[in-house]
Amino acid sequence: MSALPRTADVLVIGGGIVGCAAAYHLAAAGAGRVVLLEREDAVGRGSTGACAGGFRHQFTTEVNVRLSQASVPMILGFEEAHGIPVDVAHDGYLFLVRDEATWAGFRRAVDDQRRWGVEVEILDAGAVRDLVPGVAVDDLVGATFGPRDGIADPGALTQGFATIARDAGVLMATGVGVTAIEMAGDAVRGVATADGRIDAPAVVLAAGAWSGPLAATAGLDLPIAPVPRTILTTGPFDGVPPRRTLVIDMPSTFYFHREADGVLFGMGGADIETFDTSVDEAYIADHLLPRALEVFPALAGAGIRSRWAGLYEMTPDRHPIVGPAPIAGLWVGAGFSGHGFQHGPIVGRLLAEMIVEGAARTVDVHALAFDRFARGDLVREGHVV
Repeated sequence: MSALPRTADVLVIGGGIVGCAAAYHLAAAGAGRVVLLEREDAVGRGSTGACAGGFRHQFTTEVNVRLSQASVPMILGFEEAHGIPVDVAHDGYLFLVRDEATWAGFRRAVDDQRRWGVEVEILDAGAVRDLVPGVAVDDLVGATFGPRDGIADPGALTQGFATIARDAGVLMATGVGVTAIEMAGDAVRGVATADGRIDAPAVVLAAGAWSGPLAATAGLDLPIAPVPRTILTTGPFDGVPPRRTLVIDMPSTFYFHREADGVLFGMGGADIETFDTSVDEAYIADHLLPRALEVFPALAGAGIRSRWAGLYEMTPDRHPIVGPAPIAGLWVGAGFSGHGFQHGPIVGRLLAEMIVEGAARTVDVHALAFDRFARGDLVREGHVV
C-alpha cells in the first residue's frame, strides 16, 4: 500500500468485524478522515475469521438481547442494503439441557427473553429428534429453540464491511501492526507503528484479545483475557443434519452445525488464558470427541477435514466493553466473550454515534461501560458457548 498518513481524525485498531463496522459507520457519520490499522495482511484474519459464525437472541441479559435485536437485522439485510452477498442460514439455535439445575436457569431465561420480545420455543425430546435427527435425547430434560437465530459467513460479512468502508473513504491499512497507543498528557495523541507514528485525537481499540496489551501501553488495565477455543470440521458421513441449525449441549457447551457436506463442531474447555492458538490434540481426544459422540453419535462415521483454534476475548462478566475509556480520546469495542461476530455490526454503529454525536442512541449500552468493573456493577451472561 502507499505510505501511511501521519494524521487522521479517527484511528481504528483492528480489522475484525467490530473494527470494520466501526470504520464504516464513522465515515458514514461524517467523522472525517478515518484510518483502520490491521496487523495481518487482510481484514478478518483474527478471531472473526476463526469463529463459527452464529447469531442468536437467546441470552440471559437484556443488554445482550438488545444488541442482537439491533445487530441481527443488519446481518440479514446486508446484501439487500449494500449489494454484497453474505451466505446466511436462518435455521435457528437449539440448546439441549440434560440436568434439572441448568434447566431451571433456562426456564427463567426464557421468561426474560419473551418479556424482551424474543421468539423462543420450549421443545421436548420428540420435537428435538424431529428437528435434528440423530441427536441423543434419552437423558434430555428440556430444550429451547430460537427460530430467528442462525449462521452467517464471518469472512464475507467482514469483507463486506471493509468494502463499504473503503467506498465511504476509509483508508484500510493492512500489514500495519500498532505497537503502542501514545499519549499527550492525559489524552490520546495517536499510535506508534513499525512504520512510524500516526497522530489522531480519537482512537478506537477494537483489537479483540490483543486489546488488553495495547491498552496497557497507555497505562490502562483492560480486564480482557485471551482464551483459545478449538473448532473442527468433517467430511460427508451418513447422518449429516439436513438443516444448519446450531445445536448446543449444555452445560458441556459442545456445539455443532452442518457445514457444507459435513459438520462444524467445537466445545469450551478449561478457559486457560494464553495467546497460543496451537491446536490441543490431547483436549480433542480426551474431551471434545468423547462428548461429541455422546451428543451426536453419527459423528463416529465422520472423518476430520480441518481443525483450528481461535481466541475468545473474555471479560469477568462475559460482556464486552463498549464506549469511552478513562483516557480522553480512547474508545473501546472489545471483550465480547464469544459474541463479537454477531454484535459487531451494531457495536460499530454505536461507537460511531458516541464519537460523532456524543452518545449512543440506537441501543442503551450503559451496562457495558468500562467503569462498571470499578463500581462492581456486573451482571454475568449465563449463555456463553
